[in-house]
Amino acid sequence: MLTPLGWGTAAGAVLLYAAGWWLGYPEPAALAVAGLAAVLGAVLWTLPRPRLEVSREIAPLKVARGEPAVGVLHVTSAGRAGVRGLTAHDAAGSTEVAVEIPRLRPGGRRTVTYRLPTARRGEIPVGPLRLVRADPLNLARRVREYGTPRTLLVRPKTVPLALLPSGRAYHLEGPTSDRSPAGTTTFHALREYVIGDEMRHIHWKSSARTGTLMVRRLVDASLPTTTVVLEARPDAWADPDDFELAVDAAASVAAGAAAANFPVRVLTGNGPVAETRGGPDDVEALLDRLTAVVPADGPRSLLDAVRRVRAGGSLVVVAPGGADLGRIAAVRSRFDRVVVLRVRPGEPASAPPGVHLLDFGDLDALAAAWHRLGRAR
Repeated sequence: MLTPLGWGTAAGAVLLYAAGWWLGYPEPAALAVAGLAAVLGAVLWTLPRPRLEVSREIAPLKVARGEPAVGVLHVTSAGRAGVRGLTAHDAAGSTEVAVEIPRLRPGGRRTVTYRLPTARRGEIPVGPLRLVRADPLNLARRVREYGTPRTLLVRPKTVPLALLPSGRAYHLEGPTSDRSPAGTTTFHALREYVIGDEMRHIHWKSSARTGTLMVRRLVDASLPTTTVVLEARPDAWADPDDFELAVDAAASVAAGAAAANFPVRVLTGNGPVAETRGGPDDVEALLDRLTAVVPADGPRSLLDAVRRVRAGGSLVVVAPGGADLGRIAAVRSRFDRVVVLRVRPGEPASAPPGVHLLDFGDLDALAAAWHRLGRAR
C-alpha cells in the first residue's frame, strides 16, 4: 500500500523522532510527527473504494495479426455516492491501455471502448481493469481490480494461395474417414438412401436385409498431403519481424491447401504443430495452432523432422534468407514437389534441381510469386 517514498518517509520520521527525543530537541520530533501525519493522511486518502461492476467483451475474439480489435467495458456504479471521472488501466498482454471512465451517477452505466494491440501474434490476456488511487504526494497507492479477464487470439496474417498440384496419387485403397471428401474410388461405409443418390451405388443385399434402401459411401482416399515445414530455431532469425512473416507465409500455404479440403501437416524442428485430414473446419484449426508457434531450439534439425513424416505430396519449406538449399534438396526424392520460401534473402541464389525457390519480402510478393509458380505448371 505504501510506495517506496512512503516507506522512506515513515522510516525517516521514526529515526528523526528518536534522534530528537535522545538529544532533547523538539524540532526534529515535530518534523517527525509531520512526516508520520503525512503518511497516515496518504493511507486514508487511498481508502475509499469506488464500487464498480465491470463486464468485458472483446470484438472479435480472433483476429489476424495487424487487424483491429477492440475491448468493450460495461461499467456500472454500484454505490450510493456515484463515481467521479477516473483513469484506469486495462492489461493487454505485457502492455497497459489507459481507459477513461466517465462520471457515473449512482446506478449509472456506461460503455467504454478502446483499441487493443494486435501487432504481435499470440494469445493475449486482456484484463483485469486496474484502478490506481494515489495521494498527491505519492506516499501511498492502492490498486483495485475489476472484471474477469478474457483472451484475444491474434493469429497469423494470411493471403489466398491456390493449392499447387501434386504429380501422383497414393493409397487408392488406403485408410479413409468420415471427413474424406465424397468421391468414386474407395468404399467407406453404408448409409441410408437420400433423394439424389445414384441408383448404381445402392447395396441391394443390405437393403433387402434391413428393409431400407442402403447406398455405398464412396470417398477419394488418394488426396496428396501438403507438408509445411517452418524453420523455428532462434539463431536462424536475427529479426523477430522476419520470423513473424515466416509464420504468416506458412499459415497462408497451409490455409490454402486446407480450404481446398486437402490434408495438411505443419511441423518445426520441435515436432508436429498441426495435422488435418481435409474438412471445413481445418483452416480455423490450423490458424489457431500456428498462433502459439514461437522460436525455440528443437530436439532435431529441420530436415530430420522432414525425414520422419510420410513421403508423398508437396513439401513447402519456409526458411530465412541464408537457408542451406543443398540440404533441402536431399529430401527431394521423397515428395512430388518441393518449394522453398525464403524470407527477405540478402542475395539471390539458384535453386537445386527439382526444387522451386520463391524469395519474398512481404505477403503480397509471396502471393505474386506463388501465382506465377502455379501458372508455370
